[in-house]
Amino acid sequence: MALKTHNPLILLVSVLIGVLLGELLRLDDGVRAIGSWAERRMNRGGEAGRVSLAFITTSLIFCVGPLTVLGSFKSTLDGVTAIVFAATLGWGVILSAVSVLVVQGSLTLVAFLVHAGLSDVETAELTAAGGIAVLGIALGLLELRQIKVANFLPSLVVAPVLAAVVHAFGAV
Repeated sequence: MALKTHNPLILLVSVLIGVLLGELLRLDDGVRAIGSWAERRMNRGGEAGRVSLAFITTSLIFCVGPLTVLGSFKSTLDGVTAIVFAATLGWGVILSAVSVLVVQGSLTLVAFLVHAGLSDVETAELTAAGGIAVLGIALGLLELRQIKVANFLPSLVVAPVLAAVVHAFGAV
């Protein structure tokens, strides 16, 4: 997904600004706190940390994936993926439905209110930034490197905005 960028500099700057904003807002800490709270409230004797891990991983996969902003036809794919994650990580996967509703519901509402979609360039940069976040999720799932992936979420807003600004000045 990251290789589909039209301008690697936009991708790099978007991710850097996005992660900086995410760190300042402590997004990853907040997402982990929600997962830990849910685990404490709903743990039924399962392995410690699994509910939180399931919530964080599936929320980010479903909210950062390449088709997140392209429409609801991906819901079947997400459903199958949720089943696979639930079989692996446990019932905590269902908690990601809340974050999916907030993120995708917000995107749908904004698109409806603004009556404007993203251009091909903006969509490519958004998808590329999402690809970097998905790569971070993969590194964490493989236990190669723990990355605070939730802190990458602001880059999903920064990337298309920066692409639009650069495109407006004729640089893309």
